[in-house]
Parts: sequence; structure tokens; C-alpha cells
Amino acid sequence: MRSFRLLHTADWHLGQTLHGIPRDTEHACFLDWLIDRIGEHRVDALVIAGDVFDGQNPPIPALALFYRFVARAKALHPRLDIVVVAGNHDSASRLEAPSPLMTEMGVRVIGALPASAAGMFDPSPLIVPLHDADGAVAARCVAMPYLRPSDLPAVEEAEDIDPLIEGVRRLYSLAWTGGREHCGRGEALILTGHCYMRGGALSELSERKILGGNLHALPVDIFPDDAAYVALGHLHRAQAVGGREAVRYSGSPIPLALDEQPYPHQVVLTEFAGGQLVGHEALRVPRHVAIHRVSEASPEAALDRLKRLELDSGLPRDAWPFLEVTVTLPEPRPALRDEVEAVLAGRPVRLLKLGVRLTGSGQTLADSAPLVDLASLEPEEVFRRLYRRSHDGDPEPDLMAAFHELLTGVQETM
Repeated sequence: MRSFRLLHTADWHLGQTLHGIPRDTEHACFLDWLIDRIGEHRVDALVIAGDVFDGQNPPIPALALFYRFVARAKALHPRLDIVVVAGNHDSASRLEAPSPLMTEMGVRVIGALPASAAGMFDPSPLIVPLHDADGAVAARCVAMPYLRPSDLPAVEEAEDIDPLIEGVRRLYSLAWTGGREHCGRGEALILTGHCYMRGGALSELSERKILGGNLHALPVDIFPDDAAYVALGHLHRAQAVGGREAVRYSGSPIPLALDEQPYPHQVVLTEFAGGQLVGHEALRVPRHVAIHRVSEASPEAALDRLKRLELDSGLPRDAWPFLEVTVTLPEPRPALRDEVEAVLAGRPVRLLKLGVRLTGSGQTLADSAPLVDLASLEPEEVFRRLYRRSHDGDPEPDLMAAFHELLTGVQETM
């Protein structure tokens, strides 16, 4: 009997736009690639650990991408078990809406915590059997979705207890205890989570603070030592947690912010035998759209580097790379955007962001000078101080002349 193989992915964020650019083509390429990998590696189960969509009300093209993927995956691989849990970006009710149909297809969708008739947390609907190629149960997946503070049980406050973390711990304890009770001999116990774990490396530009913020990051010991694997979502950088190789984030399949350009975007192929993890492999996702980030100490250096940027004129427009340009400005450069766009005109690249680093002190007038009566400051001195807040030195004569002309016009109307 061959081993059981599970593919772990998360944080698709279907429907996302990056600085106004839709990502549908990139997501479609990823999903096509993912279906190919499922066949190539003879995968038995697929776990999607949250943030399927980028928002609570995903656009129609994003919904179409998801349902088309599920339909194709099940048509090509009828025995494939698929488990989908909601993340903090997803609408739990919207994700669960087609559950009756999905369940008949062998796709289990968990959007919110299930409750008993008495309103108590009931973990049994979260426990999903996963089957090997022979149709035998090889694992039990405890499919825990994203937990909101309102989902957590009340916990009495104490000096050494964080009520949010303790609430999560209690729910997980109930869930994995139920999962363990369902596990037969040789069956792996697999958990999911969409959460921020202590020590995790996050992307400041694209990951929302969840569960009360990073002060409430979860410790890795909320997961039992005998869990064969914990499939996490939320952090976009692929990583193991707390020194435990079996507790890991798969990361997002595409960069969801420009600062994620260097991330190793991937899915995780795991293999189990006798109820234990026996191997895992990162499958790198090909990047349909490259990201170029140009950062220079002067406008001249930035413009020169843009002129030398190597670009492929044969690419279709939807594969043109994204470009971020950051320039240090010692003095105002009002025409900088026009200069950058002129250099890029007619070239196969999309400028998404033009940022500047200012070289002034950054101090407010109150911080940069001793206490002084505002009435005693001449307008020219106020202007000079504001200039130094963002730039080195004093304004150029032409700029001062323009300021005096503006000041004279204002004074004449008073």
C-alpha cells in the first residue's frame, strides 16, 4: 500500500487587485498549474487553509475561478478529497452557501464554527475523513476555520492568562480531542488553522492584524504533539512555526504586495505513512508576472537604471512585469513622475508605484525650534523651516521667488 499524499495551500485571495491591477490572469495560471501538480504527484487530498477570496463580497470573476477550479479538479481526479476553511478575508456564510452541493462532490467547506442545538461548540462537523488511493480512510482532518473573538468561550481574566489565547486553546483542545477519538489505527491526525502564530514573519503591506493584533499571537503548543501535520494559513511567507516542521504556513501562491516579491511562493506536498508525516516538499509556483523594484539615491540614478531595465517585448500585455520605483529626493522634483513615465513610454512594463524618500529632518515646526510666538515669525522663515522638514539645505532662488510672488498676491487681497 502506497503512502497518503496531501497538498497544503492557502491565501489565494481570489479577486485581489494590486494598485488597481486585477490579478485574475495570475490566479488562473496558478490554478491550472495546481491541477497539473495534483495529477503529477498523485495527490489524495487538498487542504485550502483560508483566505480563498480577498474580500467578503468577491467579484463574479473570482467566484468563477474558484468554482471552475473545484469542478475541473473533481472531474479529473474524482477520488480527490478537498477541504476548504474560511480565513479572515472570507465571508463564512458566503463560502458555506454551496456546501450541500460541494459535499456531494467530495468537497468539505467550513466557514464558521458549528454549534449544537443547545448553542455549544460541536467539533464533530469539523472532522473530515481523508481517503487514500484505495478508498480507505488514511487521515482525519480537523478543519478549524478562522476564529473571531466572538467565537471564543468566555475566560476569566487572570494575571498570567491572555483570555483570547486561552479561548483559542480551549476550542482547539476540544477539536483535536474529538479528531483523535475518531482516528483509527494508522490514521493521521491533521489540523488546520487560519491564525497568526508567535514568531511568524509577516508582510506589513498585505496581512491584516487578526485576533486582537500581534500581541495575541498564538503559541505553537496550542497544537498537540501527536498531530501529524498542522496546515496553517494567514501569513504569506512560507515557514515552519516554533521549530516544528509539521506545523507550517504554505504561504500565498502569488505575491500579494510588492514587498512580497522575494518570497518563495509555493504549495506544500506532504506524505504520510502509518499515521505519521514521513516527508514534505515545497512545490514552487511559477510566477506569471515578474516584479521589478528599483530603489536609487537620486532621480538621475533611477532614470538611468530604468533605461537599462531588461524587458521582454514578446510578453502578452497581461504578463508585463509590475514596477515599483523609489527615489531619494534632496530637493523638490515636481516633474519626476513625468520623467519616469517618459523613460517607460512604449516599453512592456506597468508602473504600479512611484515613491520618494525625503532627506529632511521630518520634524514639525514645534519640534525643530525653541518656543516662539508665531506672530514674530516672518512668512519666509516659516516657508524655509517647512522646506527643511522634507529636504536638505535651503530652497533654490527660483523657488523662493515663486513663494514671494504667491505671498505678494495673498497680501494684496487682504
